[in-house]
Amino acid sequence: MLPLVPPSHLDGPPDPTKSLRLMEIVRRVLRERRYSTRTASAYVQWIRRFILHHGRRHPKDLGAEHVRDFLSSLATEAGVSAATQNQALAALQFLYDRVLKQGLLRVDGVVPAKQSRRVPVILSQAEVRAILEHLKDPIRLCAQLMYGGGLRLTECVTLRVKDVDIDRREIVIRDGKGGKDRRTPLAESCIPALRRHLDARQREIALDRRTDVRTTGISSALLRKTPGADTDWRWQFVFAAARTFVDDHRVRRRHHVHATAIQRAFKAAVDAARIPKRASCHSLRHSFATHLLESGADIRTVQELLGHTDVRTTMIYTHVLNRGALGVRSPADAL
Repeated sequence: MLPLVPPSHLDGPPDPTKSLRLMEIVRRVLRERRYSTRTASAYVQWIRRFILHHGRRHPKDLGAEHVRDFLSSLATEAGVSAATQNQALAALQFLYDRVLKQGLLRVDGVVPAKQSRRVPVILSQAEVRAILEHLKDPIRLCAQLMYGGGLRLTECVTLRVKDVDIDRREIVIRDGKGGKDRRTPLAESCIPALRRHLDARQREIALDRRTDVRTTGISSALLRKTPGADTDWRWQFVFAAARTFVDDHRVRRRHHVHATAIQRAFKAAVDAARIPKRASCHSLRHSFATHLLESGADIRTVQELLGHTDVRTTMIYTHVLNRGALGVRSPADAL
């Protein structure tokens, strides 16, 4: 009988005395290759799910046919999307290529799933205005920044004070999707509310310093180079959580506001404004790009502001401009 992976190796916390447990090796290789926190977490969950799907058998005893069976079950039984299925395949390819050092053999069916092309949900300026009227600060300010600068939700909630330049009217996005930095405009209409919010944050941070509450997301390497960065005003989150927590080192910290809080409030505002679209926070980013193109902005400029590597990703917005499909005039208008 083939050896099984013990449940403690899948769910247990890291144990320094057992450094060769499978999932600890996976996490270590993910850190070594500089994968983002969210990607690393997703890969760990998919690898764990793959092992459990095959009765806790060790992945080195499984092959491409087992990967195909797992991906097939995701599509037929779990009903996941093509993008989710591709993420699971990427996680398993990472496991075999980078961790186990035994690449997957070519087997029919172990290929990325074909994703359907979807048109993004675009809000008109009147709809954006109606949504903002049903939001309260600081969530309203978050929505304004996302629409005014084309920010992703995660980029907005993880903004730090040092990356907001009011005088230059710009926001610097650090370590965005793909690990890229970029600059994006800070809307003039956001500045009064942003100044009030930062004044209030400065008072909160002064209180946190007196009670020794530190911020999160500061690496140990940065703390060695810049001692006290986790209490420095410049490194604080613009949108901080209301509650604090105690980390593994018994240090009380304050994280940024959780993305789900913004999502729930935005959905409630869309419903209150009676907008018949399946709009989300990401629709503000889509609307930012579309409205820029409608106003005559160059597509290369929009590509740079959105942080797209390939201009073909930005080209999707040229098909949803306010001129009808593909920019043609409907014959019904001539009746």
